[in-house]
Amino acid sequence: MQASSVYQTMVRDMPTEERPRERLRLRGPESLTNAELVAILLRTGANGENVINVATRILSTFEGLRGLSRASFGELSAQHAMGEAKACQLLAAMELGKRLLQEMPQQRIVRSAEDVYAMLFGEMALLEQEELRVVLLTTRHEVITIRDVYRGNVSSAIVRIGEVFRDAVREGCPGIIAVHNHPSGDPSPSPEDVNLTKQLVEAGRMLGIDVIDHIVIARKGFVSLKEKRMGFT
Repeated sequence: MQASSVYQTMVRDMPTEERPRERLRLRGPESLTNAELVAILLRTGANGENVINVATRILSTFEGLRGLSRASFGELSAQHAMGEAKACQLLAAMELGKRLLQEMPQQRIVRSAEDVYAMLFGEMALLEQEELRVVLLTTRHEVITIRDVYRGNVSSAIVRIGEVFRDAVREGCPGIIAVHNHPSGDPSPSPEDVNLTKQLVEAGRMLGIDVIDHIVIARKGFVSLKEKRMGFT
């Protein structure tokens, strides 16, 4: 039996109101599970495995949507019942989601470090290497955009301070928030993090740009160096 037949038979045997595509049409995509949404993207299963089982297995293999969003084309296409076409479909959907998140912050207002953590946790907490990003803000702390500044070892000895402020100067932003991650999972600031913060605050004063905070994000949470009075005087 062909993979598509396995899927079609399974759907045909389900009550109409329980079929994923029918539920999506009538109740919206929010009514479906992650596996059902992925199954709709994949469309077909494989010999001996229907598409919902394939979707469930893929999500389990990559430990959920966050892991799936970091999967490479090679990793996805190598999975049983996937192949290049389905890998492309999933990667395209994940990339659209990431781009949507990049656009959404333009409508947000940062009131606390928790807001920044909620905004960037999904993108930064599980990264395998350190990344430094800068949140550009208006005078009312509305997020203008978020820019990637550096990937690698984020420390005052390596990061060029001018690069951190480059987009803020170009855009005429009055304030920024620096954010970087700790792949170790522990958000506790290192001495290098504190030293980098001091340099950023000093440079910001010279440029007339307020460094509102420096936040470290990790799997176990986050730390606001401003709240801890680390590097801020």
